[in-house]
Parts: sequence; C-alpha cells; structure tokens
Amino acid sequence: MLGFAFNDSLITLNFLFNRKFTCVCQMQDTEGELAYTIPVFRQRTAEETEEYQRVTTKVEKGLASIQEELHRMRMATKAQVDSLAIQREVKEMMYRRVYLLEEIPRTPDFLVALRPHTVWEKMPVKLFCTVMGKPRPIVQWYKGGVPISPPSTPGKYRIESKYGVHSLIISRCAVSDTAEYSAVATNPHGTATSMATVIVKRPAGAGEYCHLGLVPHLTDIHASKLEVSLIDRFHVSFGVEGSSISLVCTMAVVPDLPNLPPYAQWYRDDKLLKPGKLVEMSVGGGVARLTLPHLAKDDEGLYTLRIFTKDGTAEHSAYLFVSDATPTTAGAPGAPMSVKAYDINSEYILVAWKPPNIVSEAPITGYFVDRDTWVQCNDAPVKVCKYPVHGLSVGHSYHFRVRAVNSAGISRPSRKSDKVTALDEAESARLQGVPSAPGQVVATRNTKSSVFVQWEASKQQKNLMGYYIDGRIAGSKEWFACNNKPFKHTRFVVHGLIPGETYVFRVQAVNVFGLSEESAESSPISVEPALATPSAPYGISMLSSDGSSITLAWKSPKHRGGSRINAYYVDKRDADALEWQEVNLVATTERVCTVGNLTAGTFYEFKVQAGNLAGVGVPSAPSAPMKCEAWTMDEPGPPYDLSFSEVRSHSLVIVWKAPVYSGASAVTGYFVDMVKRGSSDFVTLNQEAVTRRFLQVTGLEEGETYVFRVRAVNANGIGKPSELSEPVCARAAPGTKEIVAGVDEETGDIFLSLEACEVCATSEFEWSKNYRPVADCPRVTVSTKGRTSRLTFTNPDKDDLGRYSVVVTDTDGVSASHTLTEDALNTMLELSHAIRNPIVPLKHGLNYEILDKGQVRFWVQAVKLSPSMSYRFVFNDQEVKSGEGYKISHDVSSGIIQMIVENFTRAHEGTYTVQIHDGKAKTQSSLVLVGEVFKAALKEAEFQRKEHLRKQGPHFSEYLYFTVTEECTVMLACKVANVKKETTFHWYKEDEEIIPETPPNVMSGACALPIRQFSRKDQGVYKAVLSDGRGKDTSVFDISGQVFDDIINAIAKIAGASASELVLQCTPEGIRLQCYMNYYTEEMKTVWKHRESKIASSEKMRIGGTSEMAWMQICDPSDREKGHYAIEISDGVKTHVRTFDLSGQAYTEACAEYQRLKVMGGLPDVATIMEEKSLSLTCNVWGDPTPEVTWFKNEQEVASTEHTKVMYDGGRFASMVINKVTPEDSGKYSINVRNKYGGAVVEITVSVYKHGEVIPEAKLGAPKMATPVVTPAATPAPSKSPAPLSKTPTPTPSKSPTPPRGIKSPTPPRFMKSPTPPRK
Repeated sequence: MLGFAFNDSLITLNFLFNRKFTCVCQMQDTEGELAYTIPVFRQRTAEETEEYQRVTTKVEKGLASIQEELHRMRMATKAQVDSLAIQREVKEMMYRRVYLLEEIPRTPDFLVALRPHTVWEKMPVKLFCTVMGKPRPIVQWYKGGVPISPPSTPGKYRIESKYGVHSLIISRCAVSDTAEYSAVATNPHGTATSMATVIVKRPAGAGEYCHLGLVPHLTDIHASKLEVSLIDRFHVSFGVEGSSISLVCTMAVVPDLPNLPPYAQWYRDDKLLKPGKLVEMSVGGGVARLTLPHLAKDDEGLYTLRIFTKDGTAEHSAYLFVSDATPTTAGAPGAPMSVKAYDINSEYILVAWKPPNIVSEAPITGYFVDRDTWVQCNDAPVKVCKYPVHGLSVGHSYHFRVRAVNSAGISRPSRKSDKVTALDEAESARLQGVPSAPGQVVATRNTKSSVFVQWEASKQQKNLMGYYIDGRIAGSKEWFACNNKPFKHTRFVVHGLIPGETYVFRVQAVNVFGLSEESAESSPISVEPALATPSAPYGISMLSSDGSSITLAWKSPKHRGGSRINAYYVDKRDADALEWQEVNLVATTERVCTVGNLTAGTFYEFKVQAGNLAGVGVPSAPSAPMKCEAWTMDEPGPPYDLSFSEVRSHSLVIVWKAPVYSGASAVTGYFVDMVKRGSSDFVTLNQEAVTRRFLQVTGLEEGETYVFRVRAVNANGIGKPSELSEPVCARAAPGTKEIVAGVDEETGDIFLSLEACEVCATSEFEWSKNYRPVADCPRVTVSTKGRTSRLTFTNPDKDDLGRYSVVVTDTDGVSASHTLTEDALNTMLELSHAIRNPIVPLKHGLNYEILDKGQVRFWVQAVKLSPSMSYRFVFNDQEVKSGEGYKISHDVSSGIIQMIVENFTRAHEGTYTVQIHDGKAKTQSSLVLVGEVFKAALKEAEFQRKEHLRKQGPHFSEYLYFTVTEECTVMLACKVANVKKETTFHWYKEDEEIIPETPPNVMSGACALPIRQFSRKDQGVYKAVLSDGRGKDTSVFDISGQVFDDIINAIAKIAGASASELVLQCTPEGIRLQCYMNYYTEEMKTVWKHRESKIASSEKMRIGGTSEMAWMQICDPSDREKGHYAIEISDGVKTHVRTFDLSGQAYTEACAEYQRLKVMGGLPDVATIMEEKSLSLTCNVWGDPTPEVTWFKNEQEVASTEHTKVMYDGGRFASMVINKVTPEDSGKYSINVRNKYGGAVVEITVSVYKHGEVIPEAKLGAPKMATPVVTPAATPAPSKSPAPLSKTPTPTPSKSPTPPRGIKSPTPPRFMKSPTPPRK
C-alpha cells in the first residue's frame, strides 16, 4: 500500500511490506544519493549470506522504484495543471458561441466516455457515458460485440437514458460477466463508439468451509419482497389417470437470490394445496413448478398459481382435465372419485363417493368398497354411493377405496381416502385435546453421520410437551425413534446415521392428551456433509525444475465441503514481489502442475486454491521459496502422492507415484521408511528395493499412528525422500467389509463385489489390479448400484489372476482387496458353466384354449427366449408344420409359442408336444387330449362356431336378465349387437305379444321391459325376439321357481333398505303399527314379532299391507299386548329389522287415544222412509268413562215420548225410535256424545215420503267421527317412503271401519321408542 502527501519541500512515504515491518523515510525535493549504513552482522553461513544478499537487493530495488514513482508524479501533476488551464479556456470559448453550436449538425461525440470497472462477484456495476450530437444520437449497448437485450435476460440488465446520460446497469455480477462492453451512438451524420472492460473477481475465502456445530434457525414464512413478473405460463392441460403431469410457470425475479425464492401458492378450484405424496411443489431458479406424480380424476379442476410480489400478487390460472385410464377389462366403467368417510364411530364408518361419468359404457350395477390391505368389505355390489363399513377395530386407522361394477367388469380402484380412525365416544373426546399434526418436515445435510431436521410447529399447541422425531431408511417400512424424550423446539439434529444412506423423517406432537397424527414424510435425504467450499490445499512441494519451469505437487484439502473437488488454481509470485499472478486460467483437475516462463535463478512462491460445486475455496499458505534452477543430480527426484488403502488393525497398503525427475538413469525400485508419530527414527521396511509402487505393511500395533516416506533408487543411488505422509492410525473403520468373489445366479458371470460401509453422493469406486487402475481394461466391466460396486470378468482365464483392490473416494479410507487364485477361479468357472447352460425354463406348460370362431389354440410360455431359438410341434408322433388348417407362430418378447387348429374335429384327439431349443438349452412340454377332456373341448369348439355364425346377424350380446330399480320396478333387460334401423324387436309373455309404453330402441344397444308392482301374477315365460333380413335371434326368460324368488329377494333388498321406522296409528278397533317402504307385496318374506315370538294373523292380531306399507293391527288391546314389536324383511342374504317398543308411556298414551276414539259408529248420513213406518236410528257408542248421549232435531233437544223413544244401553248402544213417521218427522237429526275427554257429533238427515211417491235415492256415507279435544303428539313422518296414496286405501277390518289416515292418534314421543339396532 502506497500513500503520498505533497507539500512545497517535503514528501513523506509510508511503505508497508507484507513481511510485517514498516520503513519511513524523508527525502528533500532535490535529488541526492541515499546513504545506507551496513550493520555489523555476526559471522554468517553460506546460506545466510545468500539470503542476506537477496533481501538487500530487494530493498535497493524498492528504493529505486520509489524514486521513479516520485518523478512520474511530478510530471503528471504538471500535465494536469496544464490540462486544467486549457479546459478553462475551452469552456469560456464554448459559452461565447453556444448558440452557434446548437444549430450546427454534428456527428455523435462522447463527452464522458465509458471507464473500466473491477468489481467483486455478486456486486452490481453501472456503466455510463454522455453523448452529444445533432440530431440526438441513439445509443446501443454491446457485450463482446453482441447486442444486449434486457428482455432476453430478465433482471440481469437495465438500460436507462436520462438528460443525455446513458447507463447500463448489471445486477449481481458473475465471473462470466467479465467482458468488453461498448456503447455505440448513431445519428444520420455518423457513429461513435466508447468501450470499457468489466472484470469480475471472486473474493478469496468466499464460502470458506467451517463447521460451527450450531443448529440453524428455521426461517419464518413471510410474503416475498421481490419484484416478480410471470413470463411463460402453463396452458390448459390434459392428463390420464395413473400418469404424471407438471404445471410450470417461468418468471423474472429481481433481485434473484438463490436462498430467497419467491413465495408461491397453488390452488385447485380455489382450495389451497399443500405439498405431499400426491402434490409436489418447487420454486427457484426462475421457475415455479407443480407436479402431480399420480394423477386421478380428483385432480381435475382449475389450477391457480399465486406469487406474492413487492406490489401485491401475480396470478395465473388454467384448467387441468383428467380422463379415465384404459380399463383392465374392455367396457368396464371408470373409477369412482372423491372417496370420503363420514359418521366415524366404533361400530361403523360411513364411506361415500362420487360415481364416474359414463358415456358409452354399460350402466353401473354397483360398487365394491375396500379397506386397508384392500380387503373387500361388501360381498355384493352396493347400488348407492355410500356404504356403512362394519367390523372395524377400535383405535385402528383405515384407508378406503371404491371400485365400480358393470356388466363388462370392474373398474380401476379410486384414489384411497384420507386415513380415519374408528373410535368410541370416550376416545373421540380424548382426541379432541390431542395436538394437530406438525406441518411440513424438511431434512437437510449436516455431517457425514447426521441430518438436520426442521418442521412447522403444530397449530394446536395447548399443553404442548414437545415433539417426537421418527426416521426410516428409504425403501424400508420399519421406523426408528430419533429421540426418546419430547423435544420442545422445531429443529433437531439426528445423529448416528449410516454415512451415504438415504433416510426419510416424520414428526409427531405430544401433550397431556396423547400423540398427534404423524406429519407428512420429508423428502428423502442422503447422509452427507453439508455443501461448502473446500478448505485450502497444503503440502506444496517441488518435483523437478529445468531452469525455466518448476513442477509442483500438493495434497488435497482436508475438508472437501461435501462435494468432489473438480478444479485447482495455482498462483505464483516472485519471492521479492507482493502481487500474485494466475498460472492457469483454466482449472486443472490433477494435483501436479508445471509452471513455465520462469526466470532462472529467481526464487518463487506458490499458492493453490481448490474448487467444488459450492465454489472456490480459500488459498493455501504460500509455499516456501523455490529456486528455479535446473536439476542436474544423478539420483532420482522424490516420489509423491503417498496414499493408503486397506487400513486394518495390524496392516495397511501404501501406494505412491513415481518421481517426475528420474535422474541420470531409470528408476529401478523404492525404499519405504516408517516411523511412529512423535519419533524421528525412521525404519526402512524393505531390505531390497521394490519395483512396484505399492507395499503391504504388516505387523502394526492396533491403535498406533504411523508416518511414512518413500525414496526412489536408480543406478546412481538413492534420491530425495518424498514429503512425509499424513499420519495414519492402524484401525479398521467401523462396519468395514471385504471383497466377495462369486458367480451371478442368472447370467453366470464371475465377479468381485464390495458393499461399502460408507458412501456419499460424490463417492466413486476405483478398482485396480495390482494397484493399477482397470477402468479402461476390456477384460472387466465395473457397475455400481447404491453402496455396492461389482467388477465383472468378461472372459475369465489365468491372465486375470492377481490382487484386486477397490477404493471408495470421498470417504475416510474405505477400501479392500482380494487375491484371485487359480483354484478359486476354476471353481467359479465350473459354477458359471452350469448356470449358463440350463434347460429353458417355462412359465406355463403346453395348454389349450377355445377361440371365438371355434378354433383351438395350443400354447406354451417360456420365461425367456432368444431370437435365435427354434421349436416344433408334434401331434401323435408326427411333426405339424404351419400350413392349411394350422397356424404356428411365436413371440420372443413374451416367450409364447402357439399353434392354432382352424377346424377342430374328432380327428384331433391325441397327444400334443412342443420341443424348444434355445442355444444349448432345450425343453419340451406335452398335453394329452383324449377321452372326456377331448369331448368337452370338442363340444365347446362346436358351440363357439355356432355362436360365431349367430353373431353374423342381429343378435343378443347379453341375453335377458333382470334388475330392480330404486322404485322397486323389475326391469327385464338385454343387450343387442350388429343391428340396423330395419331391425325389429318384440316382447312376448306366454307367446302373447306385449306392447310396452316406450317402444324399444335397438340402435341404443340395450332394451328393457319394465314390470311395475311385481307380484305372483307376473310369473310366466318371457321372450324377446330380434330380427331383420339377415336373421333372427331369440332370448327366453322364465320367471318362476328360483328366478321368481330371486326377483322377490331383490325387491325386498331395496324395500328393506328404504323401510321407515315403525309408526304407531290408533283406530277405533285398536292400535296399528305401520312400516312405509318403496314397495310392499305379500310375496316378500316379512315376519312380525312380539317379544321375539313370531305373530300369526288372527282376529286379535291382524296383518296386512298396501303397495306402499306393511301394517299389523292389535284389536281391542290389553296389557298382554305390551312389549317390543319388530318387523323383519328378508332378502335372502340380509334381514332388515325395524322395531317399536309398545310399553310404558307409549302404551298408556296409545290406549288412552284408542279409548277416546271409541265414541260411536254405525249411523248413516241420510235416512229415507215411507210414512206410517217406524224409524230406528241406532249407533255404537264407546268411551271411558261412559259418555253422555243427547239427541237433537233441528238443533232442538229431543225428549223421549211414545212417538219418539230415546234409549241408551249400558254405554254400548244409543238409539232413537220414531213410531209411525209422518212428513213432520222429516228434518235434520243429530246425536251429541261427550265425556270428560271430549265429544263428538253425528248428523243424520231424515226424509219421509208418502205412499206412491218416487223413493228418493238414499246416499249412505261412511260413519262420521269427531276428533277428540285433546291435541295429539306429532307422529314422525317416514324418512324414506312417501305416505300411501289415497287411491289405495288401507284394508279395513270386517266389524268396524278404520278411520282415514288423516285422523291420527297421538304417537309416543321419540324418546319412548326402542332404539333401532345397527345393521349388521
């Protein structure tokens, strides 16, 4: 560093040397000789004298350079003063004539030109210039002669032009931005150019490796403060179930910081998506990406990307369509979707889903529900889109999926539902206090045996005690605990992991109520040190010198920063100079470098920097000064690059490289010296020089540390020793394994294999034979998979005998060796021959199948076939060849060999054999087709031929079958094929044609005949006839016997499922229990029970029903009829039960209502009688207590007289008799009955006509009843079935009429009912 201060007569110079001393000298303005006093030194050696002279020369050169610099500065100052005077004069002249200059056209001229810049990496730089011209010039910027276009590199360049000042701003410079930049100004009168160089340097020590042992803090999630502009946006996309798709949007980010990507959110149909197994998200490098690795129809929807920017948000949306995957069976429906679980309890879980869209497929007939391990829950397909799953274990968690079924087959399974747990009420209440699962888990590299895990905190943190972290090896199902005590923070370092292995982690929160659900798993992470720049290389040594160059070698950095070192940079300087000069602009990957263009006799210092993926590390310490002089000694130079392999408790192998300088003759051998660390007494291990460049050292003490050196020998003697090796401890690494020799069981290849105990992402397996690399040797091939590397011999023989070793790079010395002997090789060769010459393995022996046209296919399938294989078919000892009547073929990819017999007849009975030859392997398989087996095959072949002929015209692709709709309508259905518009379709029952309401449409491919309110009257033989000019086909369906029972059971299944709870109805006759359903017929298997005993229909207990309900009437109820009632509807598989508890308050209120309804009955609406006759009006009267009876005529009370007698018999009958009626007796009569519960009034119109007159038509109506005063409780309406229609009245008992349904008696409250047991 130079500093100058000027005054009239004194210049003070401060010169700071890098040797850490300062010289201060004062000099007069007048030049003069510098006086230098030589101090008195002690007697020096030759080396000290040489060093003293070198330093003296250096000081003299420094003083001379100072004088030259002072002179230069004087001249520069004088020139600057002259220049300022000239500029001042020019400005004055310009001001005087500025008005003239403004009108004169001028070519472009740079008033302020570009100036060069040198900046550090990642810093911005601004180039600016000022241009004048008339008219105003246009400025274009160039980099290295290429125009700069800011839109092509968003965020990199910004061009501005204000007030005549033009600027180019380069943000976050990189080394690649080093170039010559130019500004070209153009107007109609010419062009001007200004150029400047920008140099971008990488600071020394950037990214220096260090391990602080501290846990980084998880960055809080916050809105981005970056400027983001969307560039390329994703469009409307189309996917298929089971495939994967990515939605990608590129963007420009300013500033583009690698450690601070923009904050992005993805939405599907306005619902925020979170990363998981089914949704993968990434943001960085100017790209936002959403990947759906396993598409399902649930993924279809409108996707929106929302980026938070400095000014708000930037959004883009597009629709994703997902179509059904190809079904496993042609014609099968698509998969259901949106499978969810509801009503979760300890007895059952209700699973619901959405049906798939059907276009051309057959209608869906039902669904199968599967649970974890995909056990089918329902034996028969369920027709509705929900199903209660029973038989679950309390506390166990389940996933569910659904498959749709139609006549063609079963669909692919739906996407599985979220996990749910079957819990009882107490457990569910406990889990309400359990914390929520932690959020996203992120695992990052830490050290070679530990991983840093961090996660988002649980949202419900009440009484939170901490977190448990679990891990597992990727691909394994066994989890292990990372901590055994709750950890309170949201970051944790997991130690004790296997180096190089890949792990997955999850987290659970815990509080006083228990453990939360597990979080989503982290992404797989390999156990490797965190990425950093490497530490400094060291041990720089000189290998040779020829007077104009020096060959250097150095040792690798001790810390590689978790990545392979891929570059070395060497700097040099004169030992007397301060500034360093780059030796190699292009990185070298070797640790040897020859530095040329040196001056003989000059001392030089060198330093080296290493680079990896993270960048260039810190430079090494300067080497000791090395003199550039030609080596002329006869002995060889030092060996170098000493390394160790196969370090064990009592032995190791040391390997080195030959010296670069061999001396006056060739190197003939080497001596290896060893010493224990801390001692200086080297011991030579080999008494005679070894010719190879490795040596196995034995007899070491376990745990002791040793240091080695190597000396080369030629005919002239022993040369310089190598640099000392790194200390090495005689101890095997934990988990060390040796090389295994074996034979591949499939290919018969002979191989050597090593499973490393430690690897990392940058590790490589380097194989050697006799410690010479075999990477390019044609006799072997090397393959690596995970932690295992295999060396395979191509054609092993005696030339392959020797010592093989392997070293795993970027580890702590993982290596092993194996000596391949002749006996071991011969044993493996025998085993290899046996493996390589087996019989041809078969997946399936010779078999046969009947094809659609009646052809018979004989086929066999081998595990593997080569294109050069051969085969033949033999029938009854005669070879069969492809020709008339036979087609023989094969497929190498599937391994199938087949023969098709076109016309299979009785002549084809016998033994079939196929013989296969594939290389040296061979096999054969036979099939005996005689007797009953042959007859069955022949019968099937003839049937298929007839079927083929039938299908040439219109035909039934599916014959008649029945289905039952949700309304319990029986549908006779069939499917037709190969039809035309002219094809006719007719229905028949017992050979009588049926004309359906809707004519059949054969072009739709399906026809159906509805049979509504199915009953025994619908039994019979039904027939469907399909015909046109090409032929006719008939399908017959006999509805009787078992078929009739199956239809009734199908109706009962739907009716039973729709059945409502039992409803209580009081009548004047008693108490009625009713069950509403979609449809009821007496043919259904329906049983009424009282106290678990079956009820038979009787005068006391009457059983009946309508098309819409089943009922049971208890006449004149008593206490004996109390108890539990049930109706059982059986569909042959399942029994649907509905119950009612007629006891307690329910029975009491029902009996009271029954008593209130027993008021009266039997009176007509109108009575017509001829005069002189007697009229008797009698009615039944009920009531408890006994009601009071009053008769009225024209609203006047009637008193009992001889003409009109009023009688009331014991509370049972009330009557009024009019003797010898007259026309005056005509009128409106009424009877009023009342007790403390209420009353009723019945009106009767009496009409008296004279003898001979036309008798008026008597219109008798139903008995009229009055509703009691007491207000009844509301009767719950049926939940699934509507009330019976008025056109189908309820059958009434013979003795007393049943009141209309509109007059209902009170029903016991809901809490009085017996609970309905769950469906089993």
